[in-house]
Amino acid sequence: MMKEKTIHLAGGCYWGVEKYMQNVPGVLTTEVGFANGNTDAPTYRQVCDDNTGHAETVKVTYDADVLPLDKLLRLFFRIIDPTSVDQQGHDVGHQYRTGVYHTDEADVPVIQAELGKLEQAVGQPLAVEALPLEQFWPAEEYHQKYLDKNPGGYCHVPWAAINAVKDVDLEKV
Repeated sequence: MMKEKTIHLAGGCYWGVEKYMQNVPGVLTTEVGFANGNTDAPTYRQVCDDNTGHAETVKVTYDADVLPLDKLLRLFFRIIDPTSVDQQGHDVGHQYRTGVYHTDEADVPVIQAELGKLEQAVGQPLAVEALPLEQFWPAEEYHQKYLDKNPGGYCHVPWAAINAVKDVDLEKV
């Protein structure tokens, strides 16, 4: 029996994060959108131009029996600069901040433990938010699976990482 869980991950432009997560063994579905802002149902243009406070975020639904949260987070941390404030790659702005947003309080100790390990590994304070999900608004349809629809589209996540994660040995993560 599958143990389906959800976590929301912000790692800069959501196109690359979504494509990477689609390829992670144990991930069931992904959806891009906007999280933890101060307006209801924002459009992409509003998030970019109107200081809505939202983060570009990927809703990741996964099978926790195949992919425990600690391993999912370790894989996510491979594709972000966890010390960068409001920037990933060439994308700059508050909507490109990094974050892990939970809906299940039972996930908090795992999130905190993995962030602690990451901070120790990088040797400096992290800029990754770890907060409850306040709200999540799906992005417009043309943003969903964007890099599948536009294979030459911009992506700050290295294509080598996107392709390699398909074959990751979860026992070694």
